[in-house]
Amino acid sequence: MNQRVRMIVDEARKLSREQRREMFDLLEAEFAGDQGDGAPGEIEAAWLEEVRQRIARSERGDATFVDADAVIARARKLIR
Repeated sequence: MNQRVRMIVDEARKLSREQRREMFDLLEAEFAGDQGDGAPGEIEAAWLEEVRQRIARSERGDATFVDADAVIARARKLIR
């Protein structure tokens, strides 16, 4: 993580939970268009197809599952 990003993250940690949520929502809205500008119906259809593919991989035994607590612990270590 570069120094500027680290500084922003450090400042974000000082915000209240509600302020962090608001900041996240604003950033998410700001960059949502980077993934495409599909109409809501197109986005929903794409997600449904993704879900179908994930279910199929799981049923075939091709999916690898990771415990949520392990993922969260690893993420916390990475941001420190």
